[in-house]
Amino acid sequence: MSDSSPARAAAPVLDVWCDLQCPDCRDAFDDLRALRARYGDRLELRLRHFPLEKHKHAFAAAQASEEAAEQGQGWAYAEAVLGRVEELSRAGEPFLVEVARELGLDAEEFDTALIDGRHILIVDADQAEGKAIGVTGTPTYVIGGELLDGGKSQEGLRERVEEIADRLLAEQDG
Repeated sequence: MSDSSPARAAAPVLDVWCDLQCPDCRDAFDDLRALRARYGDRLELRLRHFPLEKHKHAFAAAQASEEAAEQGQGWAYAEAVLGRVEELSRAGEPFLVEVARELGLDAEEFDTALIDGRHILIVDADQAEGKAIGVTGTPTYVIGGELLDGGKSQEGLRERVEEIADRLLAEQDG
């Protein structure tokens, strides 16, 4: 059976370069929630990993969020961890496993994933790509080829993302 409707153009992508131990990224999640509410599936939000050296549990948190994504709860997990960055700073990896348990995920699998490092390559690749395009801090947004650094200030960033997203969507609609 053929579908005669025109193929829908791919949604514009907003890459969010994030460190899950970063208080600025926690604050940015309010904007991300608003963007998801406004655009739904017309804008693809992608969480990209950019763990900063100054946050000693951020690399493990990035791996854990990849495990959560594999178990179907990537955004919920990232939001839960970011909402409690102080606990992550204090407790480290056991906290990451605890959050998985609280969300009803397979906590044993999280523990194993953190030990065997199965998600390290994804995190390393994200970080390398981020460095290559000029990401220096978190959160940093990339949409429509424009890099917006929220690590310095998030003032007006959501509005700027919306301007670019609206323009990209209008271009798609022709």
